[in-house]
Amino acid sequence: MGSLKDELLKAIWHAFTALDHDHSGKVSKSQLKVLSHNLCTVLKVPHDPVALEEHFRDDDEGPVSNQGYMPYLNKFILEKVQDNFDKIEFNRMCWTLCVKKNLTKNPLLITEEDAFKVWVIFNFLSEDKYPLIIVTEEIEYLLKKLTEAMGGGWQQEQFEHYKVNFDDSKDGLSAWELIELIGNGQFSKGMDRQTVSMAINEVFNELILDVLKQGYMMKKGHRRKNWTERWFVLKPNIISYYVSEDLNDKKGDILLDENCCVESLPDKDGKKCLFLVKCFDKTFEISASDKKKKQEWIQAIHSTIHLLKLGSPPPHKEARQRRKELRKKQLAEQEELERQMKELQAANESKQLELEAVRKKLEEAASRAAEEEKKRLQTQVELQARFSTELEREKLIRQQMEEQVAQKSSELEQYLQRVRELEDMYLRLQEALEDERQARQDEETVRKLQARLLEEESSKRAELEKWHLEQQQAIQMTEAEKQELENQRVLKEQALQEAMEQLEQLELERKQALEQYEEVKKKLEMATNKTKSWKDKVAHHEGLIRLIEPGSKNPHLITNWGPAAFTEAELEEREKNWKEKKTTE
Repeated sequence: MGSLKDELLKAIWHAFTALDHDHSGKVSKSQLKVLSHNLCTVLKVPHDPVALEEHFRDDDEGPVSNQGYMPYLNKFILEKVQDNFDKIEFNRMCWTLCVKKNLTKNPLLITEEDAFKVWVIFNFLSEDKYPLIIVTEEIEYLLKKLTEAMGGGWQQEQFEHYKVNFDDSKDGLSAWELIELIGNGQFSKGMDRQTVSMAINEVFNELILDVLKQGYMMKKGHRRKNWTERWFVLKPNIISYYVSEDLNDKKGDILLDENCCVESLPDKDGKKCLFLVKCFDKTFEISASDKKKKQEWIQAIHSTIHLLKLGSPPPHKEARQRRKELRKKQLAEQEELERQMKELQAANESKQLELEAVRKKLEEAASRAAEEEKKRLQTQVELQARFSTELEREKLIRQQMEEQVAQKSSELEQYLQRVRELEDMYLRLQEALEDERQARQDEETVRKLQARLLEEESSKRAELEKWHLEQQQAIQMTEAEKQELENQRVLKEQALQEAMEQLEQLELERKQALEQYEEVKKKLEMATNKTKSWKDKVAHHEGLIRLIEPGSKNPHLITNWGPAAFTEAELEEREKNWKEKKTTE
């Protein structure tokens, strides 16, 4: 129903446009009322004058635009249309309204009837947008069909040349421009009027009347069983047969559905090229003029039944729909491409603006850089002059510093030499102090040895005194005891002799110790002299090192063998202890 409504709207649009005399896009209400009445009549829709009056009732009698007329047209006419009207009559009514205003006055090779058919074909092939146009792809398709129907060869180069000269400002041709293109014979050179008219009629029958195939064939009667020549017309769901090709006297129909079939028959009864069309309630025997026609009719009827089984539209309508869908797809792709191109262009413009801004910024930066470079050069010259002055001054200062460094280096060398001398002097002083310390240790050792010898001497003396006392006592004893004591005396004298020998030995050791003491004393005096000389030297060198001097010595007791290893007080203390011990004995 939607496709039927679209086809009806195209013809009505032509009629409405023809009624718009001043090209304002509006038509008077009275004319619309007449148009609506005629449409209801040809479309076999009940006419409702009350609804018409109510819809167009207004305060003024102003015209109505196409958009204002569409609500009434949809509600009261198109939505009520059934597929029971004569399409040719409907198209002819709309054609009558618009032909006088729009058809060219130039002489054409086609009749007005042929122009009407071209106009109807235009409505079938035009795009579903207003104002109606037919695009170059559909023009090429129609011209090819006409050329094929005329039995001529298609001139692709001629059409390409026509496309090149086509006005780029237009997307296609209007119905009247298409009629003029076909009527001026540009693509039918060498063809007479009758051939062109027959070609237009054949294409009209195929595209508009859905005639898939037509031609004369022999048909066998059902009652009388005789063979009669009939003009057969194959449509998507029916095969009609007429007395002649003028279609005035229709003799019957063969209704086709998905249960029908077509079969080839062998020759019989003197008839050749036979085939059979089987339907639900009847069977039709038909004879073609030759085998080629027979095969073409069998193939055509078989294809029609197959389309009925699939529920598909006729091939030309399906092909038109595919072409439209392809164009829509290409248009969508083109629009998408244009959108992308616009986006790219906008992005490019944006980038150009950005680049221009960047260029300006770069120019400004270059200008600033040039100014800065100029200032830098000027500053560099000033700095170079200042640097030269500073360099000269720096050279002078450096020369002075080098002189001072040389002087300081000389002083440092003297100071280092002095430090090395002091270090050497310190090492020698350390050696002298070490020698003095060793001499003191040797002296202390000798003193300890002397004290030990004196202690042993004192012990021997005490022992001799004890023996002498015992001897005196022994003399006073009895003679027996005297003899015994004499023996003991002898023994003790021997022991005394041994003790005397030991005493002499100790005396000898004491003398040796005294000699060692004298030697140590000499070494100590020498070390003292050395220390004193080093002390004088150190005092002479600003007193960097303070020497350690030996302490004062207490007066020593002088014995027969030399200085004693103990003081007089110690000797008195020993004498006192010896006397006390002797008294106690």
